[in-house]
Amino acid sequence: MSTSPDGALSRQRRFVTPGPEETIEELARRSLPDVAIEAAVDGIKSWNLHVFAMRRPPGLLLGSDVIFVEPPIAHG
Repeated sequence: MSTSPDGALSRQRRFVTPGPEETIEELARRSLPDVAIEAAVDGIKSWNLHVFAMRRPPGLLLGSDVIFVEPPIAHG
């Protein structure tokens, strides 16, 4: 966690961890219920390239994964 010059904690990016055998679609419905499923899945994929570009098979979710459910926060 990072702090600001006044010592307050800064806002951190929202994330979830997958449930047992949870698919990306199930995770998207659970974590982004107000977003259309296709848009939620696309967003999660783009915010978590470490899972969807590097892993074999692509998109395999592990219970130890940290899955971001929002884009990076601009600090500045």
